[in-house]
Amino acid sequence: MTIFNLKIFHKGAYQIILVFLQFFIISLHFFQWEFIPQKQIIQVSPLSYLVGFLIIIIAFIILLVAIKDLGKNLSPFPRPLNNSDLVTTGIYRFTRHPMYYSLIFISFGVFITKLSIYYLFLSISLVLIIKFKIDLEEQYLNNKYKNYLLYKNEVKY
Repeated sequence: MTIFNLKIFHKGAYQIILVFLQFFIISLHFFQWEFIPQKQIIQVSPLSYLVGFLIIIIAFIILLVAIKDLGKNLSPFPRPLNNSDLVTTGIYRFTRHPMYYSLIFISFGVFITKLSIYYLFLSISLVLIIKFKIDLEEQYLNNKYKNYLLYKNEVKY
């Protein structure tokens, strides 16, 4: 295996690991493990529950809009599909990564409804994984699309 092939292999393995970790952390929001303490930071109030729930609903709607706007270009992996196009319309006019940001907001919305250290840890972990995923995705997008740098300068986040 040449060094070039090894680099491609490592990048491919890295993106698979990032996708796995992203879905694993998201799935942990829906399961309560008996051995993991669910200690609340403070008592959940109806207001915090309502605020968290509203954040989840709004973020989920944005996620659905982003999925619709991405259309045939949708992939869980940072590397764009071979026959994909750069999407700069719809919600992508306002943010380059609405799906990732929606997942982060959903995660923090769940944290706000539970006010548990466990969910805070999950939210922070998800932010870190998505940060690595965005960095890798932007490398791929910059290499694939000539006008990505212009889009990146116009749409800051």
